[in-house]
Amino acid sequence: MNHERQGQADRLTQALELSLPPIAIAFPDTVPDGVPEFEGTVPAGCMFWPEAATRTFATSAGHHSLCSIGIHTHHLSGAPASQPEELGAALEAMMGLDYVRQEEVAEIPVLGREAKHAVYGPLREFPLDPEAVLLFVDARQGLVLSEALARVDGAVAPAMGRPACAAVPHAVNRGTAALSLGCCGARAYLDAMSDDVALWALPGSGLEAYCEQIAVLAGANRILTTFHERRRQDVESGERPSVRESLARLS
Repeated sequence: MNHERQGQADRLTQALELSLPPIAIAFPDTVPDGVPEFEGTVPAGCMFWPEAATRTFATSAGHHSLCSIGIHTHHLSGAPASQPEELGAALEAMMGLDYVRQEEVAEIPVLGREAKHAVYGPLREFPLDPEAVLLFVDARQGLVLSEALARVDGAVAPAMGRPACAAVPHAVNRGTAALSLGCCGARAYLDAMSDDVALWALPGSGLEAYCEQIAVLAGANRILTTFHERRRQDVESGERPSVRESLARLS
């Protein structure tokens, strides 16, 4: 087990109080020894994510065959012969609903290189250097993430919409984090993506710096939350405390 990844996973889970552990993704040319292939069929590639919270497995284009959008965004090689027709049918239907427009399709992030495999698993025990790390978080946790990631990336992470899987190539290609509000597909397929949960994709290349700042800002947010809660109580009880007096209440 890689102790660095184990430590990073534990720090993220503890600092953010995650209910689902951090999920790692990599796109190797060959599958590491001991990593099994996924068994079964899923209607969408995003369904691999919650499964990867509990175990590590490898996929190739065939495992994603029912998800033409996911094959496209992850630039998976060896796609089924039906892929162009399936992707075209999906896009045609979406355009017919004015859900997506022709000029918008080219703006959807696609992995910058052709991928032979996509390996998924818990960050804590991942056998490869992760290229992207996924976190499912609520608004309170997202607040901490937004503050920490802006400090590392030097900019606020973009809030992305459809498709949810595009957050992965965005993070890998650009080396900066992205917030995905999901898409109607991901929200239909993933129980983990409830109405109060969003997805964050972090590039693996900056993971240690993200972990450091997330821990710092999670601790600061906890202290300042207590400060504001007690200050509210004091004001609502008729007091007019100064900032110093409210700070003294923390000790």
